[in-house]
Amino acid sequence: MKARLYDKYINEAIPALKEKFKYTNVHQVPRMEKIVVNMGVSASLEKGALDDAARDLSLITGRKPAISKARKSIANFKLRQGQPIGCRVTLRREVMYEFFDRLIATALPRIRDFRGLSPRKFDGRGNYTFGVADQTIFPEIELDKIKRTQGMDITIVTSAQTDAEALELLKLMGFPFAEK
Repeated sequence: MKARLYDKYINEAIPALKEKFKYTNVHQVPRMEKIVVNMGVSASLEKGALDDAARDLSLITGRKPAISKARKSIANFKLRQGQPIGCRVTLRREVMYEFFDRLIATALPRIRDFRGLSPRKFDGRGNYTFGVADQTIFPEIELDKIKRTQGMDITIVTSAQTDAEALELLKLMGFPFAEK
């Protein structure tokens, strides 16, 4: 079964984007390609910090996270080469749409004093990255079982050529941008 937001993309977003940007081919219309969720963990924390972050990330996304390791040693940060420093998950296709739906419908509204995300966080190539300060906004995380609060970065990668096209795509998909 296709995700609810995928049907919305096919039935509402594609016609609206074709009309607004005057696309002649359906393959020119921007689409979401993947969502990358990344949790960086301080290397100076105790041993179990990375395991806890990986467990939380797997609960949130439903996928096993890949562990990121340091490429170089940096003495000022007490970092050694090969030391685990974070974990990440890349979501594509149906899983991506399901996560995006849960993100905009349940997780983001649970942020305290939430008034929308800034529309100025695009990277110039149509990708949107924002940070979440606390993993407890996701309903899959049980508040009794967390030992420390952990933030995460979420990147939405689109096939849009410009930021304006990506902004319009995400608005049509229901992403909560702050009004000016």
